[in-house]
Amino acid sequence: MPRTLIVEADGGSRGNPGPAGYGAVVLDPETGEALAEAAEFIGTATNNVAEYKGLVAGLRAAHALDPEARIQVRMDSKLVVEQMSGRWQIKHPGMKPLAAEARSVFPADRVTYEWIPRAKNKHADRLANEAMDAGKIGKQWEPRDSRAALATAAAPARSAAAESAEAPEAVAAPPVGWGAPDLGVPATFVLLRHGETALTPEKRFSGSGGTDPELSAVGHRQAQATAAALAARGTIQAVVSSPLRRCRETAQAVADRLGLDVRVEEGLRETDFGAWEGLTFAEVRERYPEDLDAWLHSSKAAPTGGGESFASVARRTAVTRDKLLARYAGRTVLLVTHVTPIKTLVRLALGAPPESLFRMELSAASLSAVAYYSDGNASLRLLNDTSHLR
Repeated sequence: MPRTLIVEADGGSRGNPGPAGYGAVVLDPETGEALAEAAEFIGTATNNVAEYKGLVAGLRAAHALDPEARIQVRMDSKLVVEQMSGRWQIKHPGMKPLAAEARSVFPADRVTYEWIPRAKNKHADRLANEAMDAGKIGKQWEPRDSRAALATAAAPARSAAAESAEAPEAVAAPPVGWGAPDLGVPATFVLLRHGETALTPEKRFSGSGGTDPELSAVGHRQAQATAAALAARGTIQAVVSSPLRRCRETAQAVADRLGLDVRVEEGLRETDFGAWEGLTFAEVRERYPEDLDAWLHSSKAAPTGGGESFASVARRTAVTRDKLLARYAGRTVLLVTHVTPIKTLVRLALGAPPESLFRMELSAASLSAVAYYSDGNASLRLLNDTSHLR
């Protein structure tokens, strides 16, 4: 029979958000002996983020002791227990990657969750407070005894990038464009607009309802130049593309250079511009002046002929963002997509109003980047970079 281990975890924030830390302990269910401890000061975060990070640390410590064990998780956070048990939805975008990370440690059928009163979670609570106390004086928590030290040493090693990002005394200068995070390892979306098509230099509406044009000769050269630049930076860990041809061709050029596969994501497609597909702005102004004015003044207005409003695109893009954040937690991913999805991701990251879509420039084959942190915040790292094309 597989062994059973108990994981008790907790997290706290002095300010919510504020200086935060987590603690976790792995217990023998028969004797109550502490087999492993984990704790860490995580900088500024919310209580919920700290609690989720404590859960992940506890599961990892248990996995290091016995990857075949059955796990009983006990926490005084009803939110985490109910969400991880599947009874409550996880709505906060910052929680979804952490929940996905927790689920990835053990198979779901080997982990159960139980709520316990705070008074019965004193061990993990003490560790979380020790971690926050250490952070207050610029240090990290250290285990008190040799057993805990051995368990900590047995835990899976983090990457050098993660260690350097979290070490307060030795943070390396970030690469140009995007780099070392402030609150752990974020999911970073590197946003690449596809290369030119025949419609691009003529500034014609080209969405998901048109002819699905291929890259032009210029567009293919732009894709190759981008591939070379991204290969030199060496940070991309996965490539995801819109289903439209111009994006798939751009993505494949990069993926071939990096030795990666291309994953197609329907939610990254461009807006459907309805009857405006293939027309210039001036031609739309001439043929559909009232519809164009409505579109320019309201994100809920759709292009003529059953097109897609920017409000609809924003909802679709947000759902796709959350799905990709859960799938690629802590990784740097290239999203090859279009003007509207990229501008929308930037707008949502900045908390900017819908009209900001008309105040951003995105050139063909340009690079932008947004980092998504575990506390739910996002940081725009780069916008419309075309230096790799010169």
